[in-house]
Amino acid sequence: MPGPAAPGSVDPGPVDIVCLGESMVTFLPTVPGRLADVPSFVRGIGGAESNVACSLAASGHSAKWVGRVGADGFGEYLVTVMASYGVDTSAVQRDPLRPTGVYFRTAGDRASHAHEVLYYRAGSAASAMSPSTVRYEDVWAGRILHLSGITAALSGDCLALMRDLTARRAGRPLVSFDVNYRPGLWGARAGACVLLDLARGADLVFVGEDEAEAAWGVRGADAIREALPEPEVVVVKRGGEGAVAYDRCAGPFPTPPLPELGACPQTPYATFGRMSSNAGRAEKSPAPRVDVVAHVGAGDAFAAGFLSATLRGLPVHDRLRHGHLMAAATLTVAGDLATPPPRAYADRLVALDDRDWGRLRLGPGWTAAAEQGPQDPQEVRIP
Repeated sequence: MPGPAAPGSVDPGPVDIVCLGESMVTFLPTVPGRLADVPSFVRGIGGAESNVACSLAASGHSAKWVGRVGADGFGEYLVTVMASYGVDTSAVQRDPLRPTGVYFRTAGDRASHAHEVLYYRAGSAASAMSPSTVRYEDVWAGRILHLSGITAALSGDCLALMRDLTARRAGRPLVSFDVNYRPGLWGARAGACVLLDLARGADLVFVGEDEAEAAWGVRGADAIREALPEPEVVVVKRGGEGAVAYDRCAGPFPTPPLPELGACPQTPYATFGRMSSNAGRAEKSPAPRVDVVAHVGAGDAFAAGFLSATLRGLPVHDRLRHGHLMAAATLTVAGDLATPPPRAYADRLVALDDRDWGRLRLGPGWTAAAEQGPQDPQEVRIP
């Protein structure tokens, strides 16, 4: 195990971020329609944590993915694709007894009643991850460790691993946790309390306003922060309305490093209803208008954008906007992954005043157009 360090501190590691979880081979229809009627599919990859790793690597960060795949062609394909994004896959384990997970979905948007998705992941290689199979020198090799609640639902061993990784202990990196509540994976409501416990063990939490209400019966961003008092930063995603971040410590990351939990100076923050003043400052950011192609992967992309800006030490306001822009890149493509906007161009958009930011409208191809050369930020607006 890594040497001791102050709880919550961030020791420089060989990579910016380590993402742990399951990645699957995805099959996207070549034409719209029911799965029963689709004649052919295009192969890709998908998975909450691998999406974040690939997006961050494509954005210029060093990223490592820790996972488990089958000793099969699909597993080989997954590792090859992630490596092509620049992700370090040296810690990926091959399981000779269990297969790589796969899933199929319709071409329609997830919000549509006609949307279908079929997972073939029961008994997958990733479900065999456990505290005894994952090496801590791999998961603690970065400045940030990013996890998702999906992993906890895969098996009892995966849940034990997630409990271990979210336990507050000396030497761990900053732990980022995306709740990603998937009722279909948990069956009954048994997973709701598990996810709440895991989230309370993290330093940075991403959660959708709708999923918090579905899982915990908690309504509204302020109430969500009350339910998660321990993390230093809680980001509540509100769909097309934007996002709000509660940041207990005003200092940037990684300089200075985050202090111990509760060790932030007691600045007189604003109070929201019954919420403790230790909840932190609330920063709200509206989302730009987007011509949506598909919602799949947008939450992972938002997390990647926010984490990228966090690694760069940007203020919370800018982190939220970078999250929105990365999400907009994914919302305007059909697959789980998209080409992120060039960093310099994204910085220019983030720096827009509130009026111009509110006038942005992003459509398919906007990140590719930005790569062709300098543009005025207004040029990405669609009349």
